[in-house]
Amino acid sequence: MTDKPESAARDYSETLFLPQTEFPMRAGLPQREPQFLERWNEMKLYERLREAQKGRPRFVLHDGPPYANGNIHIGHALNKILKDLIVRSQGMLGFDSNYVPGWDCHGLPIEWKIEEEYRAKGKNKDEVPIVEFRRECRAFAEKWIDVQREEFKRLGVGGDWSNPYLTMSYDAEAQIAREIIKFATSDQLYRGSKPVMWSSVEKTALAEAEVEYHEKTSPTIWVRFKITNTLDGDLEGASVVIWTTTPWTIPANRAIAFGSDIAYGLYKVTEAADDNWAKVGDRLILADKLAADVFAAARVTGYERVKDVLPVMIERCAHPFRGLEGANGYWDYPVPMLPADYVTDDAGTGFVHTAPGHGADDYNTYVKHRDVFVACGTREVPHTVSPDSSYFPQIPFFAGERIYDDKGKDAGANEAVIKKLVEAGALIARGRLKHQYPHSWRSKGPLIFRNTPQWFISMDKPLDDKGDTLRQRALRGIESVEWVPESGENRINGMIANRPDWVVSRQRAWGVPIAVFVKKGTNEILKDSRVNNAIAEAFENEGADAWYADDGSRFLKAGGYDLSDFEKVNDILDVWFDSGCTHAFALEKRADLQVRRKVDGGPDQVMYLEGSDQHRGWFHSSLLESCGTRGRAPYDIVVTHGFTLDEQGRKMSKSLGNTVAPQAIIKEYGADILRLWTASVDYWDDQRIGPEIIKTTAETYRKLRNTIRWMLGSLAHFREADRVEFGTMPELERFVLHRLVELDGDMREAYASYDFKRVVALLNSFMTTDLSAFYFDIRKDTLYCDPISSVARKSALSVIDQTFRCVVTWIAPILSFTAEEAWLARFPNAESVHLETFPQVQPEWRNEALAERWAQVRRVRRVVTGALEIERAQKRIGASLEAAPVVHIADEGLFQAVQGLDMAEICITSAIQVVQGEGPADAFRLEDAKGVAVVPELAKGRKCARSWKVTPDVGSDPEYPDVTPRDAAALREWDRLKAAAE
Repeated sequence: MTDKPESAARDYSETLFLPQTEFPMRAGLPQREPQFLERWNEMKLYERLREAQKGRPRFVLHDGPPYANGNIHIGHALNKILKDLIVRSQGMLGFDSNYVPGWDCHGLPIEWKIEEEYRAKGKNKDEVPIVEFRRECRAFAEKWIDVQREEFKRLGVGGDWSNPYLTMSYDAEAQIAREIIKFATSDQLYRGSKPVMWSSVEKTALAEAEVEYHEKTSPTIWVRFKITNTLDGDLEGASVVIWTTTPWTIPANRAIAFGSDIAYGLYKVTEAADDNWAKVGDRLILADKLAADVFAAARVTGYERVKDVLPVMIERCAHPFRGLEGANGYWDYPVPMLPADYVTDDAGTGFVHTAPGHGADDYNTYVKHRDVFVACGTREVPHTVSPDSSYFPQIPFFAGERIYDDKGKDAGANEAVIKKLVEAGALIARGRLKHQYPHSWRSKGPLIFRNTPQWFISMDKPLDDKGDTLRQRALRGIESVEWVPESGENRINGMIANRPDWVVSRQRAWGVPIAVFVKKGTNEILKDSRVNNAIAEAFENEGADAWYADDGSRFLKAGGYDLSDFEKVNDILDVWFDSGCTHAFALEKRADLQVRRKVDGGPDQVMYLEGSDQHRGWFHSSLLESCGTRGRAPYDIVVTHGFTLDEQGRKMSKSLGNTVAPQAIIKEYGADILRLWTASVDYWDDQRIGPEIIKTTAETYRKLRNTIRWMLGSLAHFREADRVEFGTMPELERFVLHRLVELDGDMREAYASYDFKRVVALLNSFMTTDLSAFYFDIRKDTLYCDPISSVARKSALSVIDQTFRCVVTWIAPILSFTAEEAWLARFPNAESVHLETFPQVQPEWRNEALAERWAQVRRVRRVVTGALEIERAQKRIGASLEAAPVVHIADEGLFQAVQGLDMAEICITSAIQVVQGEGPADAFRLEDAKGVAVVPELAKGRKCARSWKVTPDVGSDPEYPDVTPRDAAALREWDRLKAAAE
């Protein structure tokens, strides 16, 4: 109907109300989006939002700070866009929804970058004054904050970008110092010596969240420990055999652990090669289940089981190096046998060599049986390995040998120990094993467990007279939080329930120091509010550099103390402690983020949203920090997302060449495509992205955009004076308004539950199926061809106007640029769609009975449409208006549902006949629409030159001989108005 018919004497196209809009079909997002960013900046949209939302209940999404150390990647993009979707949608739901971005600026990632620059220049970090080194770290962070800020803004993320929070700002550093001082004054902070994950490359302890696991090939050894004391005389002279993948820990052995439920036996070697390490006559104690494997590894060709063995009957063994010449008695201590529930007979020998300075289980066994160790001469956990992974000078035979070199490669320690075991006659077998091994996520070097003096926060120290502990407070805090998805609660609950004391110290330079003094000779922490206040005040004015600017005597003088009596602690805080304090210096200190949380009887809520790995990272440290200082969780809601994989479900890596850069997507498609992808995926789980997926997303966007464009084009003919009241609208319009009511509830529920995938699915279905393929398809004839005065036409425009308002505001949190473009195209004098709230639909529009009727009508329409598609494919008709099908309806309910409706209009045919009954056998039917049969027939009459309908009444109006009476009436009105205008 938009083309000029060949036989038309008049060009009727100018009389049609065809869509008119400057909203382009081709979005040109890469070029248009920066213009909107500039507009929002000029109009101070963020400030306008704060003013518009003032007085509402607050919903604060507290930003988990990314590291300021490089360009953003696709994981950053997903994270920031999700946050923006929540902030925008919560604002449109009626909250004061604020977003202040933040950055994590301290710690190893940035310090490591500066060290790399030093190494490239041949510069020695240790020769640079620490304050100068820290200034370079600060400058590096500042540079990347500026870069990342612009990249985040380009994603369309709105926030207080000119005033973010930074963990390295002076006020933040002062508050972090205050927070660790709170732990010190409440006796939760203590200095102890425990094995911790240690990077010999970076020479610092690492938190669990800084550790990743990679495959590594390690040497394996089977070592005999000769029994020296036993309650079973048959075992005299026999040996207990252990197996380990860390030969370098043998010099630190202090015990052997066994499993109480494991069956053990005494085995005798009866056949072996003369050059074998395991000799004929050797008597070895092994787990029965593993004996065959051990002897196979030891190349023993014959053995016999002598008897059952109860390990509790073995009191002491000798260290393999005991009595060796040159050992100077270093290993002349007894090695006790101890039960442990972590020992299994799945691999190894059924016995676990125990070095309390080099393993968590080993250390816990030491704590549990400390009296036994003391009796054996081990009063403290031994220190055997230095920060660079070399043995200390006091270790015989191995002093100076390193486990790993400066690049994290295997050095000589393992081979040196194995060689000495061979000399001592203690080795019975060796091998190699590929296994998952902990590495530093920064240097990629392998880690060791190393006993070092560190600062810890106690998980189980009673904090009041009721025996309440940090662990108990944290577990209660978890219960008070809404976890999305719910599985997050179990995950973090297990981590808190089983975690050891929190190691908060690092032996680095760039960070907030553990700003306490320790009394010399007693190791007692100085607790004096005058000293603590002086420290915090200096940090507020000078930053944490103040701690390193001098010897610290100025702080002690504030309390009347002398530096000669105290030691200034120079360890810095774990960066996770820094970020765990963000609630203290961002949420609690900034007026624009302060809330009255529901836990305090207020109306406000605080949300944390990050990747699922943050259950052991930021969620974890924030929970412990807040529970330790405030007795409760710092958040009300925690939302987690998965990791972004490539299209094949593989982890992205540069080596595979499968990374997807958000900058590249934006350059080719625009940020709204990336935002739509983010909203479309099941972000609670791992999600996939790649070229084909982005193409599919772009196609979905195109369909949504074209639907919006068509509404804008149609609304060019709408005037507010033409708005039709609900009660006088045709039934089809009232049905669409009912759908808006239904969708309004669904959309609000989906946004409120952060289920953006459902939002996209609902909108996509509504806009493509309900609107484009159904309502708009039916109403195009009315909108284009009806007279200006037509109530049906005005009603349709009234409904499209309301639909446009709903659809564009519903989609605004997701397609922030496109929604703004559409809104301004419709309302040129408006400020921004992002200042709107979701429209209030009218309850009176809901009509379930009407909806049920139209569901049945659409069922009938589907069968008609299917029949006409076949006619079109067979070229028996060109367009549906050439048809006048007969519709047979056997189902009484369906038959009644279509009564009183213009089914020709609904099915877009020139005529239609509806009859009750089954219909002929060869009629068209659909399996999922039983009771409806369609017989296609051609429409009779002439083709209207204006609307292209084929009807017998074309030409019945002599003044307009080539159109239908409806079109003649429209033309008469058109001509009259045109003449009046002239």
